Amino acid sequence: MRPMQHSSKLANVRYELRGPILHAAKQMEAEGHRILRMNLGDTAPFGLEAPESIVVDMIHHLRGAQGYSDSKGIFSARTAISQYYQTKGLMQIGVEDIFVGNGVSELISMTLQAFLENGDEVLIPAPDYPLWTASVTLTGGVPVHYLCDEDRSWWPDMADVEAKITAKTRAIVIINPNNPTGAVYPRHILERFVELARKHDLVIFSDEIYEKILYDGHEHIHMASMSDDVCTLTFSGLSKAYRMPGYRAGWVALSGPRAAMADYKESLELIASLRLCSNVPAQHAIQTSLGGYQSINDLTKPGGRLREQRDRASELLNALPGVSCVPAAGAMYLFVKLDADLYPIDSDEEFVIDLLRDQKILVSHGTAFHWPTPDHFRFVILPSVDDIEEAVRRISTFLAVYRRKAALGRTGSPETALRE
Repeated sequence: MRPMQHSSKLANVRYELRGPILHAAKQMEAEGHRILRMNLGDTAPFGLEAPESIVVDMIHHLRGAQGYSDSKGIFSARTAISQYYQTKGLMQIGVEDIFVGNGVSELISMTLQAFLENGDEVLIPAPDYPLWTASVTLTGGVPVHYLCDEDRSWWPDMADVEAKITAKTRAIVIINPNNPTGAVYPRHILERFVELARKHDLVIFSDEIYEKILYDGHEHIHMASMSDDVCTLTFSGLSKAYRMPGYRAGWVALSGPRAAMADYKESLELIASLRLCSNVPAQHAIQTSLGGYQSINDLTKPGGRLREQRDRASELLNALPGVSCVPAAGAMYLFVKLDADLYPIDSDEEFVIDLLRDQKILVSHGTAFHWPTPDHFRFVILPSVDDIEEAVRRISTFLAVYRRKAALGRTGSPETALRE
């Protein structure tokens, strides 16, 4: 039998958050090693669980959730989402403008499939959440990365954004709050995005899954609130703020000029119908989640668990020689920089694998997020303060050896020398 070969569409697709490094960690765990995982934004392993009222409400609706739902989502969930946005001043978002999906991840693929032609370019931040780049590639589009500026709170470099726009550019992706940097964008940045979208007739895809995870009084501004005349897709869901990543409940809201979006909306309805519907039991959690008391605020305020973990991680990492990170304004990550003079890294993937093997700690390398140079890694702040302190201690031990090897100028890369 002729061997089955993968599709050529996968030639430039990467999702290294679950790639070779994670496979190496699983192999080590199978051999009996305990790995300290600081790599993925999954709340459940760290005891950050969904509010009990949401779980109870979903259980209550289980018997009535055995069949298919409307392909766009159950009416009560879409109504709750519409009403939530209307309380934020987005009066134009109605029930029929909402599509519910199996998390934002599914909706990213669906919305791009309904929109892109082969060769269309989409602007995506660097660093990014890599699913955006992968999904654009799989749908025949061309991802073009605009840089975010570490020296300016990781805000997008708007001059670079504009310089990357060509006649083939169709859309701009904005991730706010940002994964992996934790940046939260101020109004003047969002206004500039709107100006560029208006000038060049671009659609805005705004990933706002971390919109409720904010620190130090930072304000999240919905991209859709910035204009009535720019076609905007707003993505959010229950995975992060409500600690329900495994339930797979997300949504996208369409806003902007209705006539301009009519054909696209019809195409998106077709694609939603082709997958029948999203997970129905989880849809019943949406209404309860969006209404009433928002427990995430207890975790992010001064003294709250996420706030304390962010503060301690930032403090300890910034105290290491040649290591720096901008304290996250939102989300659940730090994007940590290594001084290239102290740590001359050729491959950050090899660097992270060596760290894993030597210190039994797992982080994500920066180029996995399409950062152009191998000098960053992402550090998740979900583990307890004790685990964060232990993780930074192991990183410190590893880096001390790395600096000595680099200073000795041994033959071969420092990564190779560490294995000797």
